[in-house]
Amino acid sequence: MRVAEPVFAPWRAELALGFERREARTVLAERRQDGPLVVQKPLYPEGDEVCHAIVVHPPAGIAGGDELEVAAKAGAGAHALLTTPGAAKWYRSAGPWARQKLAFEVAGVLEWLPQETIVFDGALADMGCEVNLDAEACYIGWEILCLGRTGSGERFGRGEIRLHTRVSRGGRLLWYERGRIEGGGKLMHSPVGLDGRSVLGTLLAASVGLDSKLIAVYRAAAPETAITLLPGLLVARYLGNSSEEAKHCLARVWSALRPALTGREAVEPRIWRT
Repeated sequence: MRVAEPVFAPWRAELALGFERREARTVLAERRQDGPLVVQKPLYPEGDEVCHAIVVHPPAGIAGGDELEVAAKAGAGAHALLTTPGAAKWYRSAGPWARQKLAFEVAGVLEWLPQETIVFDGALADMGCEVNLDAEACYIGWEILCLGRTGSGERFGRGEIRLHTRVSRGGRLLWYERGRIEGGGKLMHSPVGLDGRSVLGTLLAASVGLDSKLIAVYRAAAPETAITLLPGLLVARYLGNSSEEAKHCLARVWSALRPALTGREAVEPRIWRT
């Protein structure tokens, strides 16, 4: 007897945030939402100049047919750090694609530091991120991708992931990456691909303050990562089998980068410790 696939009613959700500098304080000046995407009360664990915000997706998981859009603007002089309360989960799909689009406009400083993303076996996931920077803006963001629920013995043997990332400054392209991971495909097992590993992480840092003299410092902070410095952009990569290790590695790179790029020591969001 054939077991029917579970039926989910797809969600479409949008969240738009605008951060502004008002005197010595960064404030969440704009907040619009439609559907199940919300942001909690702005937090100031490191003083008025930096606003921390936690982006919450109440359904907890993303199913086939769901479409999520998160847009954030950081105005001149503003400094915002966005994170999430827990792992994002992309569920198995019976056919429809699930999509997430991130769109960031940055004149000040914006940090996008979500917790890990777990892609279930059989998921069809399309993930896009576009970052547009003004002349002096700074952006630091990462993505930690877990292929399958390896803790319960699941591997990403079916389905597909599509990744699109674009970073531009003043209309000039700094970084454009497209990726496609087919569940159980050759890329997952090839020694020039993922080599059988189940967790991959990427950190991107775009700033006019990147200094080639400090590249050794960044590499020493997390020797498990591969770090490349391009004109106006730093790329850090992790490949392994532990989401916790991936997060620790990228967080160490972030901790080394942040003082040089923003003039502020790294202060982890409190939600990471709950």
